[in-house]
Amino acid sequence: MTDPILPGATIGMLGGGQLGRMFALAAKAMGYRVAVLVPEHDSPTAQVADVAHEASYDDVDAVERFASDVSVVTYEFENVPSATVEAAERHAPVRPGKALLHAVQERSREKQALADLGLPVAPFAVIDSVEDLGAATDAVGFPSILKTAAWGYDGKGQRRVASVEELKAAFEELGSVRTVLEREVSFVAEASVIGARGLDGDVAVYEPFLNHHADHILDVTVVPAPLRATTIVQAEDAVRTILEG
Repeated sequence: MTDPILPGATIGMLGGGQLGRMFALAAKAMGYRVAVLVPEHDSPTAQVADVAHEASYDDVDAVERFASDVSVVTYEFENVPSATVEAAERHAPVRPGKALLHAVQERSREKQALADLGLPVAPFAVIDSVEDLGAATDAVGFPSILKTAAWGYDGKGQRRVASVEELKAAFEELGSVRTVLEREVSFVAEASVIGARGLDGDVAVYEPFLNHHADHILDVTVVPAPLRATTIVQAEDAVRTILEG
């Protein structure tokens, strides 16, 4: 698909959280219609969407009905099942595609993808069992953060560890599932940059914004970010590298 999707068309959204709601409000202000598929009743996105499909992501028939009535499908969070995306793709293009979704659904894949692009990432090691703890400790050191490889957000599925004993206890506390041990990074602030790439390869990068958290959850975002010009350039260049990689 190379033709532009013009106002008046319907954009399909998988997921009904606050990000989806903000997306829907912006899209509607530009003249688009928005349809959402979400398992929860009365979700934030469904409250403002033109059409709401309340169904499980595993309900292939519902996903196909949803996708057959839209011009394009996107998603507002990364944990959409791959089978859901495949069902939607049979009726409408899905952007971003499956390859990117696969990478961001698992922390070790995501970090390795960034490292392969030459971008700096904190030293990390994958832990699948207690037998991996020693090698992970040697590779990463302490203090470090143990994170579940999947499904972690807003500080969930994370533990700070400063010794082998704490690491072993944290691994068991997190359910002995696949985890990523990541060297703790001392930082002054967290900044985010939004970028987009068109099917024609054109890239748009928007100005960075500064994030302040409370109890590991985003609390306040400041735009424009009060950052040095060199830091802004570095952040925007990193996003371009990802989008063009």
